[in-house]
Amino acid sequence: MKKTILFVTLAAFAAVSTSANADEKLKTKGDKLGYSIGLDFARSIESLSREVDVNSKMVLKGFKDGLSGKDVLITQEEFKKVMMDFQTEMQEKQAKHQKEAMEKQNQEMAKVGEKNAKEGKEFLAKNAKKKGVKTTASGLQYKVLKAGTGKSPKVTDQVETHYRGTLLDGTEFDSSYKRGQPAVFPLNGVIPGWTEALQLMKVGGKQKIFVPSKLAYGPRGAGGMIGPNSTLIFEIELLAIK
Repeated sequence: MKKTILFVTLAAFAAVSTSANADEKLKTKGDKLGYSIGLDFARSIESLSREVDVNSKMVLKGFKDGLSGKDVLITQEEFKKVMMDFQTEMQEKQAKHQKEAMEKQNQEMAKVGEKNAKEGKEFLAKNAKKKGVKTTASGLQYKVLKAGTGKSPKVTDQVETHYRGTLLDGTEFDSSYKRGQPAVFPLNGVIPGWTEALQLMKVGGKQKIFVPSKLAYGPRGAGGMIGPNSTLIFEIELLAIK
């Protein structure tokens, strides 16, 4: 059995149809609907043929026999079994395709993650040697841009901040400045790098922090811009403790 393609289906239909006319026009709403249904049917067969073997002549014969109401070549029991087997086959193929797509995506993400991890490690090693940059026991790096004069928040506090976040290449992925509104959040409800860094600050202070991926979003990344194992850079102003 040969797989059908669109032009074969249409050619076969033209050969067996007694009413086909090259000069036919779409004059009424019913004409357009009927023609559109026919096109949709042919395109469905074309798509289906990429997955399973379909005999175009039998497709058209079944279509015509179904419309004419004449005796058909298959019993109702056989029809049900064929269709159930077909549905099972298509479900298995779809599950296989989804699994393959997921495996491919995971492989691609793993490669990106390896690249990001390597770049992050190299960046932090060089950055740690720069003037004014301090490194904590967790691996977080920070540089004080402006010393605050108020209190330091505790992990259970809510804080109000302005901030800007970028990737290592300078791509900005978030900014409260651009939104024109400070961000308010519980200190224990953000990434570990932020939780640690803000406890080192005082109200009115500003820091630039360099967050290793393990203190950020790790291998899962975040959204469409922060890839797996990304090291992140933030400028943060601590405006208030709520």
